[in-house]
Amino acid sequence: MAEKPAHLPTAILFDLDDTLISAYGQPRTAWEKTLTRFTRHIAPLTQAQAVDAISAFALEFWSNTSEHKKWRLRLKDARREIVREAFLRTGRFGKDGLEPDHIHAIADHFTHLREEELTPFPGALETIDQLKDWGIRLALITNGAAETQRPKVERFGLEHRFDHIQIEGEHGFGKPEEEAYQHALATLGVAADETWMVGDNLEWEITAPQRLGIFAIWHDAYRHGLPEGSSVKPDRIIHTIPELLTPNS
Repeated sequence: MAEKPAHLPTAILFDLDDTLISAYGQPRTAWEKTLTRFTRHIAPLTQAQAVDAISAFALEFWSNTSEHKKWRLRLKDARREIVREAFLRTGRFGKDGLEPDHIHAIADHFTHLREEELTPFPGALETIDQLKDWGIRLALITNGAAETQRPKVERFGLEHRFDHIQIEGEHGFGKPEEEAYQHALATLGVAADETWMVGDNLEWEITAPQRLGIFAIWHDAYRHGLPEGSSVKPDRIIHTIPELLTPNS
């Protein structure tokens, strides 16, 4: 085993989606691709108008923290609900909105497209392998249903790369619940102050773990920058996973 560089911690907790794999970032592009196949169904709306309607409601939908956990465990149903309500709110399809068959076809095609386009970020898996070779304890902590997340673990060969894999749907708790981080720390046998958390969600992977004393690193893969007026202060910001291998300059 190679000697671990001095700047690295004893353990690192990793998020999965839009941290190690490109998954749900840039949804507008995916909706645009989807709706090119359904122009007849969404008339009289143009493709751009339909994408605007879906994007606006999706932002509102996923911002509802009280409902978030329920829907992220039923992602396919969530997307159907987003499409249904988004088109209904346009007022262009009568009091009942878009036909259910069209709603399901559009939402399910979007789901299929997202799954099809999943791919590891450049250098992400190689970085995990290097960290493991240095003896760093590694955990994967991902929210979502088992039937959604476990296939990703298998598809990208993550099982052998991590000392602990923690899927919300399999454990019954998820980020930002304190139990999610504490369980991972206990399983790895490490303390918060010798651990990093790496992820793309400012609440789940930065604010919540920081409250426990974990060093929190924000992966801004799409280079959006912190939202204007954000009070969140990541301990470090990276744009690629391989940046973890070198000290913060």
